[in-house]
Amino acid sequence: MVGVLLLLLLLPFFLYIAAPKIRKMLSSGVCTSTVQLPGKVAVVTGANTGIGKETAKELAQRGARVYLACRDIQKGELVAREIQTMTGNQQVLVRELDLADTKSIRAFAKDFLAEEKHLHILINNAGVMMCPYSKTADGFEMHMGVNHLGHFLLTHLLLEKLKESAPSRVVNVSSLAHHLGRIHFHNLQGEKFYNAGLAYCHSKLANILFTQELARRLKGSGVTTYSVHPGTVNSELVRHSLFMKWMWWLFSFFIKTPKQGAQTSLYCAITEGLEILNGHHFSDCSVAWVSAQARNETIARRLWDVSCDLLGIPMD
Repeated sequence: MVGVLLLLLLLPFFLYIAAPKIRKMLSSGVCTSTVQLPGKVAVVTGANTGIGKETAKELAQRGARVYLACRDIQKGELVAREIQTMTGNQQVLVRELDLADTKSIRAFAKDFLAEEKHLHILINNAGVMMCPYSKTADGFEMHMGVNHLGHFLLTHLLLEKLKESAPSRVVNVSSLAHHLGRIHFHNLQGEKFYNAGLAYCHSKLANILFTQELARRLKGSGVTTYSVHPGTVNSELVRHSLFMKWMWWLFSFFIKTPKQGAQTSLYCAITEGLEILNGHHFSDCSVAWVSAQARNETIARRLWDVSCDLLGIPMD
């Protein structure tokens, strides 16, 4: 009994000592590309915090003109000034984008297209996780509306600019959680049954299916697209779940920092020669396995058509 109590008392100490090695093992995968981006234009959604902020910072460090597309303009401006100071790059701009409102998405796209002649990198990074049941301004279930449909519409509205600027790339931030996801077309808005955790998983599966179908449709256009699992990252994504906050705190030694979590997004955005892997899913800067559902072309095409119908986009 004394031995067990002693072990429990010493466990936090051993975890503290072992944490650096374990964290290094769990966060393998670093973007080692030396590519510089002067003259390139990038848009990063959800760039005022977490992975998005670190991604935008690195793109700015490499000389890109970076748009922080975020809902909280005040917070975005603070982050933009921070990035400008750290990188010396003054071409870090903040624009309002609320992915839970298609009017905001269309307004962002309209203003961006009027302002910029090019777009080389679009990183669909923003997301929500484990929200209580709620709907977007357009009546979409919040996870599917923000994580999938919002980015689907944004990409559609910016697609011609991406084609004109080719070679260009679209990076969609998904998750390992997609393995638990299913696309329930009869309950896409969660009105018949709803579970916050699974709703997140469903939307992350949708991100991968969207990536693969987009890659198929853009073949030969010079625009390539990739989905990524950033890893388990210490970010504001868990803000809606007290349980997840507690778990993140308990295992904080083993969770990636936002900078570590941004590495795979950066890898897919800037690494040379990645075009041959168009449509693939990545984790820790390497091609990763996806679920059988995520490889189903029939579901991917149907999801594309349903998304177009919901958003009022002409099907082609």
